[in-house]
Amino acid sequence: MAFPAEQKGKKILFVRICSILLGALFVFSGFVKAIDPLGTTYKIEDYLNAFGSPFSQFVFLAFPAAVFLSTLELVMGLNLLLRIYVRFTTWIATVFLFFMTLLTFYIALKNPVTDCGCFGDAIVLTNWQTFIKNLFFIALSIFLLINRKHLYPLVLPSLEVLFTVLFVVVGVGISVYSYFHLPLIDFRPYKVGVNIPEAMKIPEGAKPDVYETTFIYEKDGQQKEFNLENYPKNDKSWKFVDQKTKLISKGYRPPIHDFTILNNDNEDISDIILSQPDSTFLLIMYDINKTSQEGAKKAERIFQKAQQNGHSFYAITASTDNDIQKFTERTKISFPFYKADPIMLKTVIRANPGLVLIKDGTILGKWNWRDFPENFY
Repeated sequence: MAFPAEQKGKKILFVRICSILLGALFVFSGFVKAIDPLGTTYKIEDYLNAFGSPFSQFVFLAFPAAVFLSTLELVMGLNLLLRIYVRFTTWIATVFLFFMTLLTFYIALKNPVTDCGCFGDAIVLTNWQTFIKNLFFIALSIFLLINRKHLYPLVLPSLEVLFTVLFVVVGVGISVYSYFHLPLIDFRPYKVGVNIPEAMKIPEGAKPDVYETTFIYEKDGQQKEFNLENYPKNDKSWKFVDQKTKLISKGYRPPIHDFTILNNDNEDISDIILSQPDSTFLLIMYDINKTSQEGAKKAERIFQKAQQNGHSFYAITASTDNDIQKFTERTKISFPFYKADPIMLKTVIRANPGLVLIKDGTILGKWNWRDFPENFY
């Protein structure tokens, strides 16, 4: 039979274990968001657009919201681990998880986005898995809120403000650094060292995903949709506008399943690019209207040098021909453009523009335009 003191000791131990688990969850979730602020931004934009008006009108707030969210989670997690401002932190954590549980329940029911993005690209959960996860952790949070008196601070009260401010600075600093450069850790399938053709292979006997691809072209001011069988492949009178891909039936999905690059005749040249035995440069500009002009001019210098040394150079975008023409005239760049799906381009590199160096289909290097090397040779 356990004595009261022994029971109290076990309860205190359990409370502390719960605070460590919840704190670790927040630290991990906040960190993987902070190192990839653009990825978090894209996910918030997906949410806002999926919810429609009036939420879609606030897409411009997605990036500051991404930085705020990752920093908030980091601060809550570190405060729980060090037991700083225990009463305030447990209240904030409970309210936060209550809101996220309601949100993820709605998402699990309606499925407006394929995954919540709560752990970035580090761990991808289904919407129902995310909801169940939140149910477990909100239970921990409520338990900690009720029993917070057993969480004695590990930091002197006079230093709590200093530590909290430091956590905020670190959280924001990680996000800002990763935004201006590249994620500190790359959890995406296109990380340096990956051989793209190998990552695209489907094991023998496995059924692949089945997609329906729709091309939108414009002629004489009118737009029309085509499929892979009837699109105007060699008809120059039609102008490419957009490409949409819809999942028809789910099967085995290899790590890389969407690497498709089209030339001006809408021919898939992916195999040509991936089989180049020499160094090949991929300049990624997913949305040319958001592309840094300074970055484009730096890329022009790399393009000229690549030509001089006989290396292949492909500028790839999801923008329309009209936008490309305007951007080319504005920046005086001379490299040709190829087309690809915007989601694929944003997955390859978190930069606009960003540079990827490949050889025999293997990714050798990736750079944000601010870090373009001056000399590759």
